Amino acid sequence: MDDRKVRRKLAAIVSTDVKGYGRLMSDDDVETVKSLKACRRIMGQKIEGHQGRVVDSPGDNLLSEFLSVADAVQCAVDIQRAMKERNQSLPMERKMEFRIGINLGDVIQDGDQIYGDGLNIAARIEGLADGGGICVSGSAFEQVKKLLPLGYEFIGEKSLKNISDKVPVYRVLTDSKYSGKLIYACKHDNPKFRRTKRLVIGLLVLCLIGTGMIFRMKSSVPKHPVHLKIREKLMQMHLPDKPSLAVLPFVNMSQDTEQNYFSDGLTEDLITDLSKVSGLFVIARNSVFVYKDKPVKISKIGRELGVKYVLEGSVRKMGNRVRITSQLIDVSSEGHVWAERYDRDLEDIFSVQDEVRKKIVAALSVELTSDDEKRMNKKSTPDLLAYDYYLRGLELHGTKTKEGLQKSKGMFQKALDIDPGYARAYAALGHAVLMEWIFGFNRDERCLDEALDLAQKAIIADSDESAGYGLLGHVYLWTKQHDKGIAQIRKAISLGPGNAEWIAALGEQLTWSGSPLDGIHYLEQAMRLDPQYPAWYLWNLGHAHYLAGQYGSAVDIFQRALVKDADFWPSRAFLALSYDAMGQADKANIEIREAQSATKNQSLISWEDRLPYKDPETTAQIVSRLSEMGFH
Repeated sequence: MDDRKVRRKLAAIVSTDVKGYGRLMSDDDVETVKSLKACRRIMGQKIEGHQGRVVDSPGDNLLSEFLSVADAVQCAVDIQRAMKERNQSLPMERKMEFRIGINLGDVIQDGDQIYGDGLNIAARIEGLADGGGICVSGSAFEQVKKLLPLGYEFIGEKSLKNISDKVPVYRVLTDSKYSGKLIYACKHDNPKFRRTKRLVIGLLVLCLIGTGMIFRMKSSVPKHPVHLKIREKLMQMHLPDKPSLAVLPFVNMSQDTEQNYFSDGLTEDLITDLSKVSGLFVIARNSVFVYKDKPVKISKIGRELGVKYVLEGSVRKMGNRVRITSQLIDVSSEGHVWAERYDRDLEDIFSVQDEVRKKIVAALSVELTSDDEKRMNKKSTPDLLAYDYYLRGLELHGTKTKEGLQKSKGMFQKALDIDPGYARAYAALGHAVLMEWIFGFNRDERCLDEALDLAQKAIIADSDESAGYGLLGHVYLWTKQHDKGIAQIRKAISLGPGNAEWIAALGEQLTWSGSPLDGIHYLEQAMRLDPQYPAWYLWNLGHAHYLAGQYGSAVDIFQRALVKDADFWPSRAFLALSYDAMGQADKANIEIREAQSATKNQSLISWEDRLPYKDPETTAQIVSRLSEMGFH
C-alpha cells in the first residue's frame, strides 16, 4: 500500500447480497448469473442517482459508498422497491431477493479501494436483514432517524464477527404507518422498561440486604465449609526482543459456514510457516483460536498474548475464485502497518500465501537467514485438491474425539492418494493414529508401528518439513527410546524454531528422561509462545516440578491444569502424590478418590507398562505409591 495515496474518511457503506444465492446457482447457474447482472444494472443506476459509488462486486455481493447516510438509506429503499417490482413477473423459484446492510464508519481509502471495520460492520449487518429488507447500524440510525419518512425497529445490540464492540442494529420499516416511529423488537430494549426494571431490582436488593443482615445476626457460623475456587493464573507478559506477532483466525466471509475449515486451515498454515522464521516471535495456533468469532479489541489481544503486532484477515471462497484480505496492525496505535487484498483463482492460493508471508516479513524489517529463506520458499504440496482434503482433516483432528480422529484419517489418506509426496499429510495421519492409541480409542500396539512408518514416510517425502520429525519424536517417547526421541524433537525445532508444540514436546521428553529441571525450562518457553496453553502443557509442567521434588509448585500447577480440564484424571493422581509427599494425607486421599472415579475403567495396571519413564525404578515407585494410596 502506497502511504502517499492512503487517506482516512467517514463514509456510509452499503453492502448488498442475494438471499439463497447458493440454491439459485445450484438450480440454474446460467439464469442466475443473467438475473444477477440485470439486477446489478438496476442497482448501479440507483446508486449513481443517489450520488453513490460502486466500490466492489465480488460474487453476489455489491459494495457501495455514499457521502450521506440519508442518500444511502433512500437508495437502499428504492433498490428494494425496484427488486420487488421486478420479482412480480418471475416464477417463485427464480425470484431474487436482496439483503442490505448500511453502516456509517471510518474507512481507509487506497486509490479506488476502501478498507476497515466500516466495511466489515456493513457486511455483518447485511446478514441480519431479511430477504428484501434493510438493516442499519446505530451510527447510521443516529444520522438519518429524523431525515426520512421511514420507521425503525431496534433489534438489539449485536456481537458481530471480528468486531470488538457490540453494534446497535435497526431494521428499516418502509410502510407509511411506521413513518417517524421507533419500535422495539424486544420490550427489554425499551428505555422505559429498563428504567422500571432498575427501580424494581433496586427495591429487591434493599429487601435482600435487610434479610441477609437478619440472617447473619441469627447465624454467625456457616453450616458448610467454604471452598475456594482455584483460578488459572495469567502469565506476566513482556514483549520479546524481536518482532512479535499474533495471526488471528481469518474470518470466513463465504455464505457457506462449512467453508470454515478452509479459512481456519489458511490461518494455521500461515502460523506454521511464519514460526519457521528465526527472527520472528509468532504466537501458537491454540492461543489465537481462543479469539475466533469473539469481538475483542486489538489492544486487549496484544496485552493478553504479549505481542506488538496482530494480523487479521478474511477469506471469501466462491467457486473457483478466492478473495483474501489481510491487515497487519500495530497493537499500540491500532494503526495499519500494511494491508492488502487478493482476488485470485483458487489455484493461486499457494502464491497468495507466499506473498502474504513475504509482505509481513518485509513490513516488520525481519532479516532472513539463508535457512529462513529456504524454509519460507518451501511449498507443502502443489496440488489444490490434496491441500483441501488436508485442511478438512485438520478440522476433524482438532476435535480430539474418537469419531473426529477416525474421520480425519480418511481425509488425510485422500490427500495422500492424490499427492503421495505430501509430507504434512503423512505426519498428520500418523499423529491421528498415535492420538487414538494415547487416548485409549485403539489399544492395538501396532498403532505405534503404523505411526512410526508414517513418520518415516513424511521425512522421506520432505526432509526439510518439521512435522515428520516431531511425530517420530513422539513415537520414540512412547516406545521408550528416549535419546532417539529427544534427537528427533530437536531436529523438528531446528526446522521450526518458533513452533510451541515442538518446544513443549522437548520439555516433555526431557522430563520423562530424568531431566525435569531442563524440562521446566522448555515448557515455560512454550507457554510464552502459547499463552492460552492447553491443559497438557500444565500437566507436563506439574509433572516436571513433582519429579524435581518441588511439590508446592506441583500442587499449584496441577490445580491450574484441572481448571482447564477437570476430566484429565492423571492431574488428580499426581496432585494426590504431591500432597502425599508434603505430608497432607487428607488432601491426598480426597484427590486419589476423585482420580479413581474419573479413570473410566482404565486401571493402574493397564498404565504401568505405558508410562514412558527412562528409569524403570521411577515407574515402580510411582505405581507402588499410588497403589498404597488406594488407586487401582
